[in-house]
Amino acid sequence: MPVTLSSAPRAAVTNTTVDDRRVASPAMSAHPSSSSSPASPALPHSAALAWWLTAWLRGHEQTDHVLDVLAADTHLLEGGSALDLLARARATGAAYAGVALPVDGDPLGLGGPRPFNEAALEAGQAVVAGTLGLVPVEQADTVQWRAFEAAPRQVPDVGEADRALRETLLGAAGDLAELDVARWRPEAADALMNLHHRPSLAAPLGTPPRCVDLAARGLQAWAIVDLALVDDGGALSSYEVERRRGLLQPLARSARRAVVAACSPEVWPPS
Repeated sequence: MPVTLSSAPRAAVTNTTVDDRRVASPAMSAHPSSSSSPASPALPHSAALAWWLTAWLRGHEQTDHVLDVLAADTHLLEGGSALDLLARARATGAAYAGVALPVDGDPLGLGGPRPFNEAALEAGQAVVAGTLGLVPVEQADTVQWRAFEAAPRQVPDVGEADRALRETLLGAAGDLAELDVARWRPEAADALMNLHHRPSLAAPLGTPPRCVDLAARGLQAWAIVDLALVDDGGALSSYEVERRRGLLQPLARSARRAVVAACSPEVWPPS
């Protein structure tokens, strides 16, 4: 997904390549709070929908409240309404919905079949609820969810994703210092030094606090990657750009895995 951050809640979809892989970032995202900034992104649409669908399917949230939340970004089933979106998920018999954040070479959160995988890869995100796959398409002022058949998938568990994110953040601090990040991208340096101030996420009832925290830290790392990859109009040499991308790839991957684990109930810790 795009390199532009979620300060624009309905940003256009673009791609940035890191070692020939797209690095997804949450520009196509849920409606941000008034305090959102490049270092404080909102959840991608798919992650927010997965959380709220799960809360509704499990009976933690009432239908009217969930519809109000979806109305903030005008989420609709393609060719239908927000209520149709809920009903379609319920009809699968699923007890939860999870997120996928694939990029080229890393179909994170996808299990097939091919039409769903291809659409999700093009969008950079998707939701999986049982045998239902949902891919967002932004049309005018709406987020329309296109339905596909989905197959079983594997996603990283919360503990694994948490450990990997902590380790790669430590490594990224050294790598960005080596690249003199404070000189060419002070916002990224500020974000890296301000890790205790995480994005505030409005999670539905029933979402484990540990997963809310992991999602916030994953988004924070995602923002650091996005900021650090901005080229300022081609001021860097191609060697410097490729070196920067190579060093940031592990952090980008860990950030995506953290958000997927945090927003995929099949790997949540027991309540």
